[in-house]
Amino acid sequence: MLHRKSKHALLSLAIIGLLGAGVAADAVAQMNRDDSSMRRQKKEKVEIKYPEATRQEPKEKASAKMQNQLNKLFKAYDKENNEDETMTLANEIIASDKANAYDKSVAAQIGSQAAYGKDDSKLAKEYANKVLEFNGLDNNNHYQTMFFLAQLQMQDDQYTEALATMDKFFAETKSQKPEELIVKGNVLYRAERYADAIPFLKQAIEASPEPKNEWMQLLMASYAEAGQNDAAVKLAEQIATKNPADKKAQMNLASVYLQADKTDQAAGVLEKLRASGQLTDDREYRQLYSMYANMDGREKDVISVINEGLQKGILKDDYQAQLALAQSYYYSEQIPQAIEAWKKAAPQSPNGETYLNLARVLWQEDRIPEAKQAAKSALDKGLKKPEDAKKILALP
Repeated sequence: MLHRKSKHALLSLAIIGLLGAGVAADAVAQMNRDDSSMRRQKKEKVEIKYPEATRQEPKEKASAKMQNQLNKLFKAYDKENNEDETMTLANEIIASDKANAYDKSVAAQIGSQAAYGKDDSKLAKEYANKVLEFNGLDNNNHYQTMFFLAQLQMQDDQYTEALATMDKFFAETKSQKPEELIVKGNVLYRAERYADAIPFLKQAIEASPEPKNEWMQLLMASYAEAGQNDAAVKLAEQIATKNPADKKAQMNLASVYLQADKTDQAAGVLEKLRASGQLTDDREYRQLYSMYANMDGREKDVISVINEGLQKGILKDDYQAQLALAQSYYYSEQIPQAIEAWKKAAPQSPNGETYLNLARVLWQEDRIPEAKQAAKSALDKGLKKPEDAKKILALP
């Protein structure tokens, strides 16, 4: 591979979020980097990365007539923040009738890296395509450029193009490298072809002596999105067991349990996180109390979670939290506490229904003046059926 500076680190891949509940994960697949100078590469034996490649490597090397321009290009590329000059020199070589296929391929490859350094993905792809079109590099550089192109296409949501590039890559290289297989699985996942992604992800994981946790999470996400809930749960449990201190792995497990309609298990995972002080944002507390609210006989757990979140200042004191608190207090026969929660929820309600519920409870508790005031507020806020509020206002 051509010499690169750290500022030109190649493209890494990121996994999109999963299940809408924060299940997410990041899979990283970087192109191999070779920081040896070209002169040193000539003296040392270079690793053949694609020994089964069907492509016949070209024998042509740098032409003597272009040596000075190539040297200028390398020097320009070595300078920091020098992408524009680098691309200008690369373009001159590409346009020269004195340059051979190797010269132009090298120039295009460096141009691609310079364009990527400027965050110009479109131009980086154009240069990369020129590298493949000129067809002048050895197999290592030719196919790593092809792999780089596929990553750029995926980054730009060009999934059809990325898959075509990856199909050509695998057809010609016969590669079984896990870090390359995972990219095709990721492209298929992003293209919402979840069932198609699974075999490539499994193959990558099985071929790797130490598969990355992000790869496992991507496979888990593919299982879940493909409706293979049992497989998703099994893998999520495996990841969570292997990483008991990893909050992300535990949250992923809870979300997979939810998708598989295993609410008890999902709540159990979040409850363990709460007990260890690992619930740290509003969404997490809200998710847990919502689970309990949808389970029979768990009103005390709803109350505990909400009050703890409010006391810690993590859970926002809003309409939904106070309404859930009021209902849980009421159904656990803690009426005074329910009334106080309804009083906090009612002013935040979008209509008068919460005030009407408050009025009914106050009426049941024989607190008639307060019930009438709540009924009046209900009418002021608006009710679909105002008859009940008017009956309370008519009480002697």
